[in-house]
Amino acid sequence: MNQNTYGQNQTHQNMQTGSVSQQMNHGAHELFDVHEVLNSMIAGINLKTILRPHVKDQELLNILDRQYAFSLDEYNITVESFKTGQDPSHPTTSYKMQTGNDFVYGVKPSQPKKPIQSASEITDEMISGYLLGSAKTSATAKTSAALETTNPVVRRVLADSIPNCIEMAYELSIYQNKHHYYQVPQLDQQTSQEMLNSYATAQGPMYKVQ
Repeated sequence: MNQNTYGQNQTHQNMQTGSVSQQMNHGAHELFDVHEVLNSMIAGINLKTILRPHVKDQELLNILDRQYAFSLDEYNITVESFKTGQDPSHPTTSYKMQTGNDFVYGVKPSQPKKPIQSASEITDEMISGYLLGSAKTSATAKTSAALETTNPVVRRVLADSIPNCIEMAYELSIYQNKHHYYQVPQLDQQTSQEMLNSYATAQGPMYKVQ
């Protein structure tokens, strides 16, 4: 993922005040929504710091540490572009999972979940679930903010970071599934096949595309 360079030092017009610098090229909705994004990013980074001492499984610890380092860097370049309205010090990079993508399907009985009464009860299942929820929340917040953002650099930084949130969430869901924390039910074969065959491809337009 690479941000394009968008007219550095470009000015914009405000109907009331005249020229607006690139640094101030933000709409009101954008300011509010990006504030929400940055707060959610901070919360996700803080959550990893808080939970890290409670992790028991080395694989989960490795995932947490890699996602922490990546999230911190992504937070910094988002702040940079938001404050300056210009390209950050480096483009958004792509988060890479270090695991396979095989899911085990089906559901088997498990103990009902309930709230814990002490921090000593925190488990790797809970921690991976909290991290998964954080990644999903960040993906939703960034998508909403990108759709409201007028500054082209900030919009691209946000848009490019959404797939990273999805990749982190997917990595955590695979980890959870492997340990039977996250079970994936399936429909019966006939119903699944009927659902798969509910749509057909379409032909292109008969008119000439300009």
